[in-house]
Amino acid sequence: MPARSTKVRDRWREKAWVVVEAPSVFNRMPVAYIPVTDKDRAAGRVIETTLFDIMKQDPQQIAQKLYFQVAGIEGNTAKTVLKSYEYSREYLRSLVRRGSSMVNYINDYTTKDGCVVRIYTVVLTVGRLNSSRKHAVRMAVDHVLKEKASNLTYQYFAHEVILGKTASEIYDEAKKVVQLRHAGVRKTKLIKLGESVSDEPMELPAAVEEEAAGEGDEELEDTDEEKEAAPAAA
Repeated sequence: MPARSTKVRDRWREKAWVVVEAPSVFNRMPVAYIPVTDKDRAAGRVIETTLFDIMKQDPQQIAQKLYFQVAGIEGNTAKTVLKSYEYSREYLRSLVRRGSSMVNYINDYTTKDGCVVRIYTVVLTVGRLNSSRKHAVRMAVDHVLKEKASNLTYQYFAHEVILGKTASEIYDEAKKVVQLRHAGVRKTKLIKLGESVSDEPMELPAAVEEEAAGEGDEELEDTDEEKEAAPAAA
């Protein structure tokens, strides 16, 4: 008697494919094309890309990583919010030089629309600094970030950070204290979502792949003979 044939269920055919869009400040550029089994459960997925993939301008932008989190799906389009941004490890290490100080500052800031974002800044100097001058540099950084965060919504605040405008302002403020080689925001992390996606306040979806953004995350120490711990995040 012949064996009864069984049909193999093709799960890939059951999936729907959706286009992942960047937020409106990035002109809703398509980021990825992903399969989803249940559109109602897709919120929270994190998509990794680079600034170069979106802007298509400077090849050096490959060193700037962006992580977009799906906030919801409308039709065949996934709407996103910027979950995290960071320098690549290789680029960050290339900035370090002997005989100079690397001053790190980490703090949480609340934007105009109620989002809480953790900012990791890095300032590299021409020569070595003592503790008091490192503190003065950190206060200069904090002054710039507090002013910008309080006057901008999260979408526009993140846009200025990624495109380097915030780094330029940090550089201009910190160079009043000491001569600099580099100043920038090496990483951002969205802690709490306010009103940046819709008119109603909403909580950030539970990240299904949040580990992808934080995998191998490491804190950098000030590179100097006398190291000063960066102030703890508020």
